[in-house]
Amino acid sequence: MATKSRWLWFRRLLIVIGLVGLAVVFLWPTNYYLESPGSAEDVSQFVKVDHQHAKTKGKFLLTTVQIQQATPIQLLIGHFRSFTDIYSKQELMGSASSAAYDRLQQYYIENSENTAIAQAAKRAKVPYQWHFIGVYVLDVLQQSSFQHKLQLGDTVSQVNGQKFTNTANFQKYVRHLKLGQKVSLTYTRNKKTHHAIGRLIRLPDTKRPGLGITLTDHTQIKTKRSIRVDAGAIGGPSAGLMFTLQIYDQLSQQHLLRGRTIAGTGTISTDGQVGPIGGIDKKVVAASKMGATVFFAPDDQLTKKERHAMPHYQNNYMIAKKAAQKIHTKMKIIPVRNLNDAIHYLEK
Repeated sequence: MATKSRWLWFRRLLIVIGLVGLAVVFLWPTNYYLESPGSAEDVSQFVKVDHQHAKTKGKFLLTTVQIQQATPIQLLIGHFRSFTDIYSKQELMGSASSAAYDRLQQYYIENSENTAIAQAAKRAKVPYQWHFIGVYVLDVLQQSSFQHKLQLGDTVSQVNGQKFTNTANFQKYVRHLKLGQKVSLTYTRNKKTHHAIGRLIRLPDTKRPGLGITLTDHTQIKTKRSIRVDAGAIGGPSAGLMFTLQIYDQLSQQHLLRGRTIAGTGTISTDGQVGPIGGIDKKVVAASKMGATVFFAPDDQLTKKERHAMPHYQNNYMIAKKAAQKIHTKMKIIPVRNLNDAIHYLEK
């Protein structure tokens, strides 16, 4: 009887160990992430001009990649799946936490939306103005006295009660303060206003005083006509081109789509240039599945010096072409370097 009891106990132990092992393999998250084809979304659902969505035939599609934290079994499968890349957390997010990374992606999409509105309004000759909100915190130096007070994603709007019209004036004001001087900051986080007090430090490799933060402009745009863009949970800057095309088409009433399904990707800059993005091969797959007939791909060009340093570099357009050939899609891959390239193609 004792032997039988020990055997039953041992069997239960093996079952428990097996269940725990299966749970680890199938459920336990690793420090790695899978990037694979995401979705192709109708841009008109995110854009309202004069309080209305577009009513024309055809659609512009923005394309996404899917990023998910991998379990051991997903990691193993990912090694053998086409159009799936594996990244460590460090490669994907740097030193930022997952929450900070998400906040940064939200900043990028907000900035992309504003720039798209400006470029579309400019092209359609609709008056617009930029409104400076404050400086957006991208990083806080380890030695900064605000290291545990400010976070990535905060927007600093005032220093010692002073407001500013641009980042240059913000930096100029801080430079004229004294090293070690105590300063009071007003900033917003999650739409709530906060205050923090700290001292100025000597900025690395300079003799200048500073807050010890990496910053960029946080702006909003105001237009003569009502233009609203809300991408919801989508983050990152890569929908800039497609937002711009959608807004311009609605503002100008050019009816560029003519019943077609046009997909694409690429950042949009303040001078209308289309910039490269990551994961374009996966976005080609997503667009093809949604029946797109045309895909706009950034055709970024290297300088002579850059080509010498990176002789094997392939730009977005080259990678997109290879992906299209691999999946045997009839979708045309069209290279674009700026907004005009895309509009001229559609007009033809």
